Amino acid sequence: MYKLVRSILFNVDAEKVHYWVMKRLNFAYSIGLFRSLLKSMFVTEAPSLERTLWGIKFPNPVGLAAGFDKDAKYTDALACLGFGFIEIGTVTPRPQPGNPKPRLFRLPADSALINRMGFNNDGATEAATRLKKRKEPIIIGGNIGKNKDTPNENAGDDYEKGFRSLYEEVDYFVVNVSSPNTPGLRELQDKAPLTELLNRLQGVNATLGGKKPILLKIAPDLTNEQLDDIIDIVRTTRLAGIVSSNTTISREGLATSQTEISNIGAGGLSGAPLRRRATEVVRYLHTNSKGTIPIIASGGIFTAADAKEKLDAGASLIQVYTGFIYEGPAIASKICKGLM
Repeated sequence: MYKLVRSILFNVDAEKVHYWVMKRLNFAYSIGLFRSLLKSMFVTEAPSLERTLWGIKFPNPVGLAAGFDKDAKYTDALACLGFGFIEIGTVTPRPQPGNPKPRLFRLPADSALINRMGFNNDGATEAATRLKKRKEPIIIGGNIGKNKDTPNENAGDDYEKGFRSLYEEVDYFVVNVSSPNTPGLRELQDKAPLTELLNRLQGVNATLGGKKPILLKIAPDLTNEQLDDIIDIVRTTRLAGIVSSNTTISREGLATSQTEISNIGAGGLSGAPLRRRATEVVRYLHTNSKGTIPIIASGGIFTAADAKEKLDAGASLIQVYTGFIYEGPAIASKICKGLM
């Protein structure tokens, strides 16, 4: 059924159809009968699915990655689709429009997406206000970044503002320095500036009670030497874990024609082509940290088998995004049932 719906939706601009669908999901949630129906269809509960990390009890290991609900507009409705947790953002201190449209592209031949959204969002204060009003007890992660016009030498100010704004409303934080769509952002993954930034946030965390786990989101394009640096940084700054991984700038091995890829232009690639590399990075981090660093894995997860691959590689939790677009609203339920 969803494949038929998808074939229709895929004829419309990707970003436009995203908001069209999500507004209708929110409307369905507002009606008690439909809300109950959504939960009965998609929420899967079982003790074997539960995970406890950082003192947080996750009802299942399948989360929705950042980027899908940037502004915390749809968390209640999305909770009815069976996700164990939802990560909002990336949120910046000040609102910003993001990059010019079109900026989201489907690659159906590869079950992939390319996006260059550019942290379009309403700002951290607005996101926090919306989260205050949420009704569903879903676990929320806050993915934070810097504004495009903030120079890297002042990036710490932006991350601290976002952290403070969301502190009371989220269960954990993710520091995003790995998006390819904000000029110069990935330079913050270098060891010295990243260590300084994370130590600063841990200091703020301590002054606010030290209760919030802070994770680092990394790119899949890092070398093994850079991954070793990440392990060292996480230990040095006492981070709670790693989100691995963001989108890739690679275009290797795609079935989509080179002409179409060139016409699309810059952006981060996500979906099935990222699956193998994403798993390699998770396995490397897990092995070389001797399993001491919790990892939330994302990248090419469409099925229970894909999820199990990441969990077997050393992940504690997994996240979907592109798989949600291609597999539909039952993806969390299907993965959970497959893992059971």
